[in-house]
Amino acid sequence: MAHGGGPEWNGSVDAALAGLRERIPVALALGMANPHTLQAALDSLHRRGVGTVAVVRLFISGASFLHQTEYLFGLRPDPPERAMAGHRMVVGNDLSPLEVRGRILLERTGLAGSREAARILKDRVAANAADPTETGIMLIAHGMGSERANRDLLEMMEAGARDLRSAGYAEVRTATLREDWPVPRARAEREIRTAVAEMGRHRSRVLVVPYRLSGFGPYAQVLDGLDYVPTGSLLPHPLVTDWIAARATDLFCAVRLESPLGPCPDGTQLPSPLRAPSGISRSR
Repeated sequence: MAHGGGPEWNGSVDAALAGLRERIPVALALGMANPHTLQAALDSLHRRGVGTVAVVRLFISGASFLHQTEYLFGLRPDPPERAMAGHRMVVGNDLSPLEVRGRILLERTGLAGSREAARILKDRVAANAADPTETGIMLIAHGMGSERANRDLLEMMEAGARDLRSAGYAEVRTATLREDWPVPRARAEREIRTAVAEMGRHRSRVLVVPYRLSGFGPYAQVLDGLDYVPTGSLLPHPLVTDWIAARATDLFCAVRLESPLGPCPDGTQLPSPLRAPSGISRSR
Protein backbone atom coordinates (compact mmCIF):
# COMPACT_ATOMS: atom_id res chain seq x y z
CA MET A 1 0.00 0.00 0.00
CA ALA A 2 1.21 3.52 -0.81
CA HIS A 3 -0.38 6.98 -0.97
CA GLY A 4 -0.02 7.51 -4.71
CA GLY A 5 0.64 10.67 -6.69
CA GLY A 6 1.68 11.72 -10.17
CA PRO A 7 3.44 9.46 -12.69
CA GLU A 8 6.92 10.17 -11.28
CA TRP A 9 5.77 9.55 -7.70
CA ASN A 10 4.02 6.30 -8.60
CA GLY A 11 6.95 5.21 -10.75
CA SER A 12 9.40 5.62 -7.90
CA VAL A 13 7.32 3.32 -5.69
CA ASP A 14 6.89 0.77 -8.47
CA ALA A 15 10.65 0.77 -9.09
CA ALA A 16 11.29 0.03 -5.41
CA LEU A 17 9.31 -3.21 -5.84
CA ALA A 18 11.16 -4.44 -8.92
CA GLY A 19 13.66 -6.61 -7.07
CA LEU A 20 10.96 -8.10 -4.86
CA ARG A 21 8.77 -9.23 -7.75
CA GLU A 22 11.50 -11.68 -8.78
CA ARG A 23 11.23 -13.43 -5.40
CA ILE A 24 7.57 -13.29 -4.38
CA PRO A 25 4.17 -12.35 -5.87
CA VAL A 26 3.68 -8.60 -5.39
CA ALA A 27 0.68 -6.34 -5.94
CA LEU A 28 0.72 -2.58 -5.48
CA ALA A 29 -2.37 -0.74 -4.22
CA LEU A 30 -2.03 3.02 -4.63
CA GLY A 31 -4.42 5.51 -3.08
CA MET A 32 -5.16 6.48 0.51
CA ALA A 33 -6.37 3.01 1.60
CA ASN A 34 -8.52 3.02 -1.53
CA PRO A 35 -10.89 0.02 -1.30
CA HIS A 36 -10.99 -0.35 -5.08
CA THR A 37 -7.22 -0.61 -5.60
CA LEU A 38 -6.88 -2.79 -2.49
CA GLN A 39 -9.52 -5.21 -3.75
CA ALA A 40 -7.90 -5.34 -7.18
CA ALA A 41 -4.53 -6.10 -5.57
CA LEU A 42 -6.00 -8.87 -3.41
CA ASP A 43 -7.79 -10.38 -6.39
CA SER A 44 -4.61 -10.39 -8.47
CA LEU A 45 -2.73 -12.26 -5.74
CA HIS A 46 -5.58 -14.74 -5.27
CA ARG A 47 -5.51 -15.53 -8.99
CA ARG A 48 -1.84 -16.43 -8.56
CA GLY A 49 -2.68 -18.92 -5.83
CA VAL A 50 -1.55 -16.81 -2.90
CA GLY A 51 -3.13 -17.81 0.41
CA THR A 52 -1.25 -15.55 2.86
CA VAL A 53 -0.78 -11.84 2.16
CA ALA A 54 1.63 -9.57 4.02
CA VAL A 55 0.19 -6.06 3.75
CA VAL A 56 3.08 -3.59 4.01
CA ARG A 57 1.89 0.00 4.38
CA LEU A 58 4.46 2.23 2.70
CA PHE A 59 3.63 5.41 4.60
CA ILE A 60 5.85 7.73 6.60
CA SER A 61 3.60 7.43 9.66
CA GLY A 62 2.20 4.10 10.77
CA ALA A 63 -0.97 5.93 11.84
CA SER A 64 -1.83 6.96 8.27
CA PHE A 65 -5.18 5.45 7.28
CA LEU A 66 -4.66 2.66 9.84
CA HIS A 67 -8.23 2.52 11.19
CA GLN A 68 -9.65 2.43 7.67
CA THR A 69 -7.19 -0.24 6.58
CA GLU A 70 -7.92 -2.48 9.57
CA TYR A 71 -11.65 -2.19 8.91
CA LEU A 72 -11.34 -2.92 5.20
CA PHE A 73 -9.32 -6.08 5.85
CA GLY A 74 -11.76 -7.29 8.49
CA LEU A 75 -9.35 -6.79 11.39
CA ARG A 76 -11.74 -4.59 13.38
CA PRO A 77 -15.55 -4.33 13.34
CA ASP A 78 -15.99 -0.56 13.56
CA PRO A 79 -15.56 1.66 10.49
CA PRO A 80 -13.85 5.03 10.86
CA GLU A 81 -16.12 8.06 11.18
CA ARG A 82 -14.81 9.38 7.87
CA ALA A 83 -12.95 7.46 5.18
CA MET A 84 -11.25 7.99 1.85
CA ALA A 85 -12.82 6.24 -1.15
CA GLY A 86 -10.78 7.08 -4.20
CA HIS A 87 -10.21 10.84 -4.08
CA ARG A 88 -13.28 11.73 -2.03
CA MET A 89 -14.18 11.60 1.62
CA VAL A 90 -17.16 9.47 2.61
CA VAL A 91 -18.96 8.54 5.82
CA GLY A 92 -17.31 5.46 7.28
CA ASN A 93 -20.60 3.54 7.40
CA ASP A 94 -20.70 3.76 3.59
CA LEU A 95 -17.48 1.74 3.45
CA SER A 96 -17.75 -2.03 3.03
CA PRO A 97 -15.02 -4.50 4.05
CA LEU A 98 -13.03 -6.12 1.28
CA GLU A 99 -13.65 -9.64 0.01
CA VAL A 100 -10.72 -11.46 1.60
CA ARG A 101 -9.97 -15.02 0.50
CA GLY A 102 -7.02 -16.05 2.62
CA ARG A 103 -4.96 -14.87 5.56
CA ILE A 104 -4.08 -11.19 6.02
CA LEU A 105 -0.98 -10.12 7.95
CA LEU A 106 -1.00 -6.37 8.47
CA GLU A 107 2.07 -4.19 9.11
CA ARG A 108 1.25 -1.25 11.35
CA THR A 109 4.49 0.71 11.42
CA GLY A 110 5.66 3.43 9.04
CA LEU A 111 9.05 4.43 7.66
CA ALA A 112 9.51 7.23 10.18
CA GLY A 113 11.97 6.32 12.89
CA SER A 114 13.27 3.24 11.09
CA ARG A 115 16.97 2.47 10.72
CA GLU A 116 16.52 2.49 6.96
CA ALA A 117 15.05 6.00 6.95
CA ALA A 118 17.84 7.31 9.18
CA ARG A 119 20.50 5.91 6.85
CA ILE A 120 18.80 7.39 3.80
CA LEU A 121 18.72 10.80 5.48
CA LYS A 122 22.46 10.54 6.11
CA ASP A 123 23.03 9.75 2.43
CA ARG A 124 20.92 12.70 1.28
CA VAL A 125 22.68 15.11 3.62
CA ALA A 126 26.18 13.82 2.89
CA ALA A 127 25.63 14.37 -0.83
CA ASN A 128 24.88 18.07 -0.22
CA ALA A 129 27.03 19.11 2.76
CA ALA A 130 30.74 19.89 2.36
CA ASP A 131 31.38 20.89 6.00
CA PRO A 132 29.09 19.38 8.65
CA THR A 133 30.17 21.95 11.26
CA GLU A 134 28.79 24.73 9.06
CA THR A 135 25.63 22.93 7.95
CA GLY A 136 22.13 23.42 9.30
CA ILE A 137 19.49 20.81 8.46
CA MET A 138 15.71 21.07 8.46
CA LEU A 139 13.75 17.81 8.13
CA ILE A 140 10.17 18.47 7.01
CA ALA A 141 7.34 15.93 6.83
CA HIS A 142 3.75 16.13 5.62
CA GLY A 143 2.33 15.93 9.16
CA MET A 144 -0.80 14.46 10.70
CA GLY A 145 -4.24 15.83 11.47
CA SER A 146 -4.48 15.09 15.18
CA GLU A 147 -2.11 16.75 17.61
CA ARG A 148 -1.21 13.44 19.22
CA ALA A 149 -0.43 11.68 15.93
CA ASN A 150 1.60 14.66 14.81
CA ARG A 151 3.63 14.66 18.04
CA ASP A 152 4.24 10.93 17.62
CA LEU A 153 5.51 11.52 14.09
CA LEU A 154 7.87 14.28 15.23
CA GLU A 155 9.24 11.98 17.93
CA MET A 156 9.94 9.30 15.33
CA MET A 157 11.64 11.83 13.07
CA GLU A 158 13.94 12.66 15.97
CA ALA A 159 15.66 9.28 15.53
CA GLY A 160 17.08 10.43 12.19
CA ALA A 161 17.83 13.88 13.60
CA ARG A 162 19.84 12.39 16.47
CA ASP A 163 21.91 10.33 14.03
CA LEU A 164 22.73 13.45 12.03
CA ARG A 165 23.72 15.37 15.16
CA SER A 166 25.94 12.47 16.18
CA ALA A 167 27.58 12.64 12.75
CA GLY A 168 28.71 16.19 13.55
CA TYR A 169 26.14 18.36 11.77
CA ALA A 170 25.93 21.70 13.52
CA GLU A 171 22.17 22.04 13.81
CA VAL A 172 19.33 19.67 12.95
CA ARG A 173 15.64 20.53 13.36
CA THR A 174 12.44 18.64 12.59
CA ALA A 175 9.06 20.00 11.52
CA THR A 176 5.75 18.96 9.99
CA LEU A 177 3.81 21.19 7.62
CA ARG A 178 0.36 19.77 8.53
CA GLU A 179 -0.35 20.06 4.80
CA ASP A 180 -4.04 19.15 4.70
CA TRP A 181 -5.23 21.18 7.70
CA PRO A 182 -5.38 24.95 6.98
CA VAL A 183 -5.20 26.38 10.51
CA PRO A 184 -2.27 24.32 11.85
CA ARG A 185 -0.60 24.58 8.44
CA ALA A 186 -0.57 28.39 8.56
CA ARG A 187 1.17 28.26 11.93
CA ALA A 188 3.57 25.56 10.74
CA GLU A 189 4.52 27.59 7.65
CA ARG A 190 5.47 30.56 9.80
CA GLU A 191 7.49 28.43 12.18
CA ILE A 192 9.32 26.59 9.40
CA ARG A 193 10.21 29.79 7.55
CA THR A 194 11.45 31.36 10.78
CA ALA A 195 13.59 28.32 11.60
CA VAL A 196 15.17 28.09 8.13
CA ALA A 197 15.88 31.84 8.07
CA GLU A 198 17.43 31.67 11.54
CA MET A 199 19.69 28.78 10.58
CA GLY A 200 20.74 30.72 7.50
CA ARG A 201 21.99 33.57 9.68
CA HIS A 202 24.25 31.24 11.66
CA ARG A 203 25.29 28.56 9.13
CA SER A 204 26.99 28.87 5.79
CA ARG A 205 24.72 26.19 4.31
CA VAL A 206 21.17 25.13 5.14
CA LEU A 207 19.76 21.87 3.79
CA VAL A 208 16.03 21.22 3.60
CA VAL A 209 15.37 17.48 3.55
CA PRO A 210 11.87 16.29 2.58
CA TYR A 211 11.00 13.54 5.07
CA ARG A 212 8.56 12.07 2.61
CA LEU A 213 8.47 9.08 0.33
CA SER A 214 8.90 10.89 -2.97
CA GLY A 215 9.33 14.44 -4.23
CA PHE A 216 9.87 17.78 -2.51
CA GLY A 217 6.19 18.44 -1.86
CA PRO A 218 5.07 22.08 -1.44
CA TYR A 219 8.20 23.12 0.43
CA ALA A 220 9.60 25.28 -2.39
CA GLN A 221 6.52 27.50 -2.20
CA VAL A 222 6.59 27.62 1.60
CA LEU A 223 10.28 28.62 1.62
CA ASP A 224 10.15 30.99 -1.34
CA GLY A 225 12.76 33.73 -1.02
CA LEU A 226 14.90 31.94 1.59
CA ASP A 227 18.44 30.69 1.01
CA TYR A 228 18.64 26.90 1.32
CA VAL A 229 19.64 23.76 -0.60
CA PRO A 230 16.90 21.18 -1.30
CA THR A 231 17.80 17.48 -1.11
CA GLY A 232 16.14 14.33 -2.37
CA SER A 233 13.39 12.42 -0.56
CA LEU A 234 13.51 8.81 0.69
CA LEU A 235 12.94 7.44 -2.81
CA PRO A 236 14.71 6.40 -4.88
CA HIS A 237 16.91 4.38 -2.55
CA PRO A 238 17.51 0.61 -2.23
CA LEU A 239 16.99 0.77 1.53
CA VAL A 240 13.27 1.42 0.96
CA THR A 241 13.13 -1.94 -0.82
CA ASP A 242 15.00 -3.48 2.11
CA TRP A 243 12.49 -1.96 4.54
CA ILE A 244 9.54 -3.45 2.63
CA ALA A 245 11.22 -6.88 2.53
CA ALA A 246 12.03 -6.73 6.24
CA ARG A 247 8.49 -5.79 7.24
CA ALA A 248 6.98 -8.58 5.14
CA THR A 249 9.49 -11.05 6.56
CA ASP A 250 8.62 -10.01 10.13
CA LEU A 251 4.94 -10.64 9.38
CA PHE A 252 5.54 -14.09 7.89
CA CYS A 253 7.92 -15.16 10.65
CA ALA A 254 5.49 -13.99 13.36
CA VAL A 255 3.03 -16.67 12.19
CA ARG A 256 5.77 -19.27 11.66
CA LEU A 257 5.99 -19.06 7.89
CA GLU A 258 9.25 -18.88 5.98
CA SER A 259 9.79 -15.65 4.07
CA PRO A 260 11.02 -15.77 0.47
CA LEU A 261 12.48 -12.30 1.12
CA GLY A 262 14.94 -13.25 3.84
CA PRO A 263 15.58 -15.46 6.86
CA CYS A 264 13.59 -15.24 10.05
CA PRO A 265 15.55 -13.66 12.93
CA ASP A 266 16.09 -17.02 14.65
CA GLY A 267 17.05 -18.78 11.42
CA THR A 268 14.34 -21.43 11.81
CA GLN A 269 13.31 -23.25 8.65
CA LEU A 270 9.58 -22.76 8.25
CA PRO A 271 6.84 -23.71 5.75
CA SER A 272 6.36 -21.52 2.69
CA PRO A 273 3.72 -18.75 3.06
CA LEU A 274 2.61 -18.99 -0.56
CA ARG A 275 0.56 -22.16 -0.34
CA ALA A 276 -3.17 -21.49 0.08
CA PRO A 277 -4.32 -22.15 3.66
CA SER A 278 -6.90 -24.78 4.54
CA GLY A 279 -9.10 -22.18 6.19
CA ILE A 280 -9.58 -18.42 6.13
CA SER A 281 -8.23 -16.36 8.98
CA ARG A 282 -7.10 -12.85 9.60
CA SER A 283 -4.11 -12.06 11.79
CA ARG A 284 -3.46 -8.88 13.73
